[in-house]
Amino acid sequence: MNNTFVKNNQNPNIIFFFTDDQRFDTIHALGNDEIITPNIDSIVENGTTFKNNYIMGGTSGAVCMPSRAMLMTGRTLFHLERQGQNIPEDHIMLGETLQKAGYNTFGTGKWHNGTSSYARSFNSGGEIFFGGMDDHWNVPAFNFDPTGKYETRCNRTVDFVTQRVVQRMCDHIHAGKHSSELFCDATIDYLDSYEDDDPFFMYVSFMAPHDPRTMPKEYLDMYDPEQIKLPESFMSEHPFDNGELKIRDEMLAGFPRTPEEIKRHIAAYYAMITHADTQIGRVLKTLEETGKVDNTIIVFAGDNGLALGRHGLMGKQSVYEHSVKVPLVMSGPGVPNNTKSEAFTYLIDIYPTLCDLCNVNIPETVEGKSLVPAMSNPKEKIRENLLFAYTKLHRGVRDEQFKLIEYVVDGKRTTQLFDLKTDPHETKNLADNDDYSHVIEKLRKELVRWRDELDDTQEQGQIFWDGFMKV
Repeated sequence: MNNTFVKNNQNPNIIFFFTDDQRFDTIHALGNDEIITPNIDSIVENGTTFKNNYIMGGTSGAVCMPSRAMLMTGRTLFHLERQGQNIPEDHIMLGETLQKAGYNTFGTGKWHNGTSSYARSFNSGGEIFFGGMDDHWNVPAFNFDPTGKYETRCNRTVDFVTQRVVQRMCDHIHAGKHSSELFCDATIDYLDSYEDDDPFFMYVSFMAPHDPRTMPKEYLDMYDPEQIKLPESFMSEHPFDNGELKIRDEMLAGFPRTPEEIKRHIAAYYAMITHADTQIGRVLKTLEETGKVDNTIIVFAGDNGLALGRHGLMGKQSVYEHSVKVPLVMSGPGVPNNTKSEAFTYLIDIYPTLCDLCNVNIPETVEGKSLVPAMSNPKEKIRENLLFAYTKLHRGVRDEQFKLIEYVVDGKRTTQLFDLKTDPHETKNLADNDDYSHVIEKLRKELVRWRDELDDTQEQGQIFWDGFMKV
């Protein structure tokens, strides 16, 4: 691959792999010896990894919805409308910007931000899933509709979570084909048939490894639950009421959590990721065979993390590292290879970074920061600290060493302070240690600054801050 830090005269192609619920520490090349990810590893080895990449959090239990809206608009959490359910026309989306610059834009897989915004983002696509989650073996999929109406309705079925009969909106269902294979088949078909001289942007959005965690048995057989290590922050239950201990994701395992059950969940989680990695490999092989690999930027990222037993939790409805820290790797023209950046980054930075790498003007509506400076200088900070938020319940902020989390639940405030340099798994709460009172005071001031700068004063923010100030 051409990985020298020089922009091509010809705009590069882009392939963006985006997974669902994949935590930051689930890539073999980045230190997880238990998981098998050879194709993602190749992107790491040929590109730049941002080791401190995060989402800002979520304004609903469906954290992926605002996360994906932030990704595609480059806008911060509290500058989204309706949690990203539908994206207003004055929020210029990544696909729109690239189309204006002469790109053909193709989308496949999960889209959780409304049908009209999909039509604005892409001028072609296939096997599109509108929603948050579904049966991986019976994906209710759409063909691309440039009008954005997507009005066809398909079969009535039993929802696997609620057991209620529902009508699934779709054009068709490929019964018996796994979602990861379905979306990568559509991607490969597009690559194989692409003959246009203009560059392409391909957005490949997986449903995996989101539950229900089902995959071909051969992948599950790769992982013996008994050999899986329990996470260092495993707990049988969360140490206090965080406001949503019985939300949907938390009901996926029994109470109290047991080591045996958590290991089974982790094994299935890893198997889902390995299966998705195999499909990514098929796409990368096709890219090589079509002769386009040397002029293609490859992006790999995840929409949010997942607890799976850490801190006694199962889901992503928190601002612990396991829920807000996500992978981000880029490779290709203009991106140095085998490079690790410690910069503080968000998913919203992908949009302006791609624009910068592709010589495309960044719209004024974009609030993210280009990461190109951090590619050329791994010591570049980008930001001094990071803000995190979850609904009206949690707020957090971290700097290079410490992370503060504040909770307001039923009028009660709970504070956590972690030293991430000595305690990256967030197991030792230092909030009651007087030696760290100055750290708490400093980080609380940063929280307030972020509140004012990012307009965390809407309904949910007002509820949190009113409760925070009263306690």
